[in-house]
Parts: sequence; C-alpha cells; structure tokens
Amino acid sequence: MASSLSSSPSASLRSWDYASFWQRAVAFLIDWLIVVVISMPVIVVAFGAEYFSLDPVRRSGDLLIALLVGVAIVSFWRYCGATPGKLAVGVKIVDAQTGQAPSTARLVLRLLCSLLSALPFYLGFLWIALDRRKQGWHDKIAGTVVVQEAD
Repeated sequence: MASSLSSSPSASLRSWDYASFWQRAVAFLIDWLIVVVISMPVIVVAFGAEYFSLDPVRRSGDLLIALLVGVAIVSFWRYCGATPGKLAVGVKIVDAQTGQAPSTARLVLRLLCSLLSALPFYLGFLWIALDRRKQGWHDKIAGTVVVQEAD
C-alpha cells in the first residue's frame, strides 16, 4: 500500500490492505486489558470495592463508566485513528469510501453499532472473518473499514 491512501475511492479500494480478523481480535484483547487495568483501580477508588458485588443496587456507576469508556474509545479513534490495541498491531479505522479519517458522528455510530455486532453471540464481529473487506456489521453500518497502517 502507498504511504497515504488515495483520495480516489476506486483507486484506494483496490490498494487497501484490510486488517485481518486475528489482528483485530488481538487489538481487542489489548484494549480490553488496558480498560480493565485502568478502570479497576479507578472504580475501587470512586465507588469502593463493594461495586463488584452482584447486587445491582451497588452498581450505580455502570452508566457513568460505560460513558467514560465510550468517550475514550471515540476520542482515540478520532485523534489517533485507532485504539491503543489497533495502534499496537498497526491498523487504523478509515472511511470506507474516501480512505480519510471518519467524522466524529460516524465514529459514534460505529461505537453504538458495536452493540448490535455483539448482541447475537458476537456474530457481527465474527463476520469480519468471512467478509471480503473484513468489515464487521458495525463497520458496514457506519461506513468504515480497518486497514493496515501506512509506513
């Protein structure tokens, strides 16, 4: 792939090297570990160790934590083109038509649609292994692809 993605959609679509299912799986695991390592101590400080109780009344911070993680994910996507896990494996998220950075609205849509990809037994994520362009359902809906980072 060239050092930058072409502005011509047809030319750039032919030359993109899509991130593999396994690259994306490893990136997800790295991101998950980062969230757990950072969020666990913060949760204990903010809500106390009781937060990890199975009692739903004690888990009042769930929405706040989900919102903070969501803002962090979209911020990484917007300003770095990828989460730390994706950066570690050398891939980034781009607009499927232009090859440029997706808009913030498109990235928020991608994050929300990740829930759709996860709900039916993670089939939307497993779809990445079968798809020609290696897109999950959330990528298809948001109009994004994950590609190898240019050198």
